[in-house]
Amino acid sequence: MIPWETLDTAAVPGGRETLRLKRRGGEFSVMLGSNELMNSRLSGSEEALARLSIERLTSPAPRLLVGGLGLGFTLRAALPLLPPKAHVTVAELVPAVIAWARGPLAALHGDSLTDPRVSIVEADVGAVIRAQRSRWDAILLDVDNGPEGLSRASNDALYSASGLAAAHNALAPGGVLSVWSAGPDRSFTRRLRDTGLAVEEVSVRAGTTRRGARHVIWLASKA
Repeated sequence: MIPWETLDTAAVPGGRETLRLKRRGGEFSVMLGSNELMNSRLSGSEEALARLSIERLTSPAPRLLVGGLGLGFTLRAALPLLPPKAHVTVAELVPAVIAWARGPLAALHGDSLTDPRVSIVEADVGAVIRAQRSRWDAILLDVDNGPEGLSRASNDALYSASGLAAAHNALAPGGVLSVWSAGPDRSFTRRLRDTGLAVEEVSVRAGTTRRGARHVIWLASKA
């Protein structure tokens, strides 16, 4: 078996663990400590995050905020589904992740980073959410392995009552907050509903086949 090779490491601002970009042949993995955050073989649920969110949009020029660039699967899946006047802002906290996307992971990202509808910003997605009201037709969060701060403790605020209230305020009427998770969380579902959002909880395959693990996507719409 081909051994894993560590290509680079990066600190997470405000975090205690180090990100590691690893490669085994044509397979890539991003690790945080002992946790695998993402793997290039498993893109199904990230692609579903984009598809399910966009299916719920009605604006001819939707504005999307994507929290976390990662391996680029969500962004790459979104672009063919969006109209020419759409705009996608990707907020990525870790500068090295953006550098990896333009370097060793460039083949995974394809042309998505140079699409004229896309802006990549080095920023905390929570700060971007709080900066404006009624701006986003969709906010897609894939920055942790679920609705708790894995990559850094301060990310807990994203999924708290106050963080969800900020997301509610940042959504345009009819907008949708979509959150990716490795598994279900009943208390998070309740917090979404308590914020006044109409909630759907969808189970999707982690990969692109009918077998294997399932992940969860919450789709919370603003009336």
